[in-house]
Amino acid sequence: MKTEQDIINLIANDSYMMDILDTVEQLNLDDYWVCAGFIRNKVWDTIHKYSMRTPYNDVDVIYFDQTDLNVQNEKLLEEKLLKIDPEIPWEVVNQARIYNRHPDVSAFSASDGIAHFPETPTSVGIRVKEGKLVLTAPHGIEDLINGIVNPTPLFTKDKYNDTYQNRINSKSWTKTWPDLVINTD
Repeated sequence: MKTEQDIINLIANDSYMMDILDTVEQLNLDDYWVCAGFIRNKVWDTIHKYSMRTPYNDVDVIYFDQTDLNVQNEKLLEEKLLKIDPEIPWEVVNQARIYNRHPDVSAFSASDGIAHFPETPTSVGIRVKEGKLVLTAPHGIEDLINGIVNPTPLFTKDKYNDTYQNRINSKSWTKTWPDLVINTD
């Protein structure tokens, strides 16, 4: 695995993942991505040569809508997804509300919201657009495909570095994927 197209092909050949993407497509959101662990876990399982899928804690669906910042809309979208597929642990978040977590940060699109995720290999999203899979990786895919975890630029700043460190400690990713290299500096 070396390119974004390799990641797209990996997902395109996984019927379970494609079913999830098809389900999210039914929401008819303009600016959305299925992201984070959805892609990261698949790639890390592949580079670790696992034959069984690592279960998802949740499936992150992010979108961008400045016209409706009410968290209740996110819950309504989760309910719609649960009606279609109740077996998936959906989590839906409007990235236009990123300032709630980081008051000095604003996102201008869903992909920009992904750029403000804590770790580089988590900052990746995929969606179906005009019948084709499209990938976004604001910080590139190198860390993801090489099993390296680094903070994104926002989380290298002193005020957010503790958040990155705490997330790394709480995730215990090396228990599941022992070959990862996790940078904490």
